[in-house]
Amino acid sequence: MGNVTVVDETTSGGRGDGWELRIAEERLSVRELIRRRIFQEVAEHHAAGAPRVFQGLVRPRDAERTLDGYDTRTVRRLDPEAQTEQALRAFAGNGFLLLVGDRQVTGLDDEVELRPGTEVTFLKLVPLVGG
Repeated sequence: MGNVTVVDETTSGGRGDGWELRIAEERLSVRELIRRRIFQEVAEHHAAGAPRVFQGLVRPRDAERTLDGYDTRTVRRLDPEAQTEQALRAFAGNGFLLLVGDRQVTGLDDEVELRPGTEVTFLKLVPLVGG
């Protein structure tokens, strides 16, 4: 297979820079796609020396949201399994939407086709003020 492009967006109009996620298979479950994304971002965080600010899909336990990501208050290693479980719960609870190409996927066990260059968008839902 090859690489897919992962992009984070928010409903308030923010769009992050895309990054490459290597996927060997042509078809993958949504659950596995989310898991691989989380494992890669945690590995990259650790490779950077595990700075206090984590820039990932979901907030680590005991971290505070900042403009740049999530402040973990101390330099520490993150558990990719715990982050994955949190991301799966967030997806199931509509914390974010997942678009593969131009198609929204809704179930964790749905399989998606991933061609080289496919854009995978994680659309984080921003709560309405007063809502």
